[in-house]
Parts: sequence; structure tokens; C-alpha cells
Amino acid sequence: MDGLLVGRFQPFHLGHLSAVDFALAKTDTLWLGIGSSNKTRERDNPFSADERQEMIAESLGSVRSPRVRVFPIPDVDDHQRWIKSIDDVVPRYGMVFTIDRLTAHLYSERGVRVVRVPLVNRDALSGTGVRTLIRDGGRWEHLVPDGTREVLLRLDAKERLASL
Repeated sequence: MDGLLVGRFQPFHLGHLSAVDFALAKTDTLWLGIGSSNKTRERDNPFSADERQEMIAESLGSVRSPRVRVFPIPDVDDHQRWIKSIDDVVPRYGMVFTIDRLTAHLYSERGVRVVRVPLVNRDALSGTGVRTLIRDGGRWEHLVPDGTREVLLRLDAKERLASL
């Protein structure tokens, strides 16, 4: 069975990688949706969809990569329309992985199996927290996979985040 996991991945951190591993343990193939793909260079969305896709690709490694396909998922500012729009972008899936209650409810109403993703070290592993540490010169490198770290350094994420 194929599954769907959508996140903003701003940036892709170890909590996201844990969610991917959790979903891969329950699916044959995982469709990974990059949410808010139409937003970039904003305080909450500083990285483009292409940059986030690069972080993910560099972080998954050769074992996970063959079982994961990444799709950009733009915001449409209405949760029900947004969920329906995902079907226009992503191939069929029988399972959705989420932490969002509204998403879980809407997919359940459609008869899609919903699996709640366990949060790992949520206090430290949040996109907002990682972005703040990067911007303020704190220690953040241990919170992201090596591939993401390399992409963030190459992008000069500290400068970008400071300028937003």
C-alpha cells in the first residue's frame, strides 16, 4: 500500500526523518508532500520547495530514496479544497500519516486510513525552533540530518533567516 505524508519541512529535521521512517515501516511507497510549496522567502517559509526537496533527497540516503517520491503541494487557503487538490498532484494512496486533527478527520470522512505520526523530541525538533537556532547562531546541526545540514550551509541559511 502507498502512503502520504505532507509537511512544510522548513527545514527537514530529524523529527521529519523519524516520521518518514515510521511511515515507510507501514507502506510500500511513501508520497512525501512538500506543503506550502508556493511560498518562499517568508519568515515561516524561508526555503523554496526546490531547496526543501534537495534537503530531503540529501537526507534520505540510498536505502529510503527508492521508496519515497516527493511532490510539491501548494497552499490553497481552505483545508477541504487543499486536501482535494492533493489528489491532483499525488498518485493514489491508501494511508495518510499526520499529526493534524482536521486533516485526520477530513481524510477519515473520505474513507482513507489515517495513522497518527508519533512526535519525537518535539521540544527540540520543530521547524520554528531549528530556524531560530540557525538565525541566532545557536547549536542546531545535531537537530537535522547530515544532508540537510550541508544544504543549509550551502544556502547560507543563517544570513537568509536573519534577513527575513
